[in-house]
Amino acid sequence: MQEKETTNSGDFTDVFRAPFEGRLLALDLGMKHIGVAVSDELQFTVRPVAVLERRSWKKFLKQVIAFLDEFDAVGLVLGLPLNTDESESEMSVEARRLARNFSLSVKVPVFLIDERLTSYEAKGYLTKLGLSEKEVWERVDSEAAAIILSDFLSLRNELKSKC
Repeated sequence: MQEKETTNSGDFTDVFRAPFEGRLLALDLGMKHIGVAVSDELQFTVRPVAVLERRSWKKFLKQVIAFLDEFDAVGLVLGLPLNTDESESEMSVEARRLARNFSLSVKVPVFLIDERLTSYEAKGYLTKLGLSEKEVWERVDSEAAAIILSDFLSLRNELKSKC
């Protein structure tokens, strides 16, 4: 059996492994819906892209690979839904499992970042924009993915400035 060469390590939280240039793709993982967001090439701005229906792993993987290819992304960031006391939740375990699966299936490094309250923050932001309840519901997952990606970039920049 041939070993697959991969650039991914087992540490999905080392933000300094992320390339500092090139687009990054982020996912807000849910049991039914997955929000998708992307950064610009210089990683200054982020924008929501889409909401995917979560069905099978194979279909989900193909969709994520298509987004990675479409945006020529150099990294994949997944939200890690910890409890408010920083303990692991059932969804945290699922996010870690998906990070491992992606690390074995994609050619870019994979990262996890704490995503507590991003959906709540996204709902508040979209409501402030004056969107209807239906529009908020349709966009909240992709907006949460954009917040996850923005938080990832902010954390990396903050840690970089301390070095």
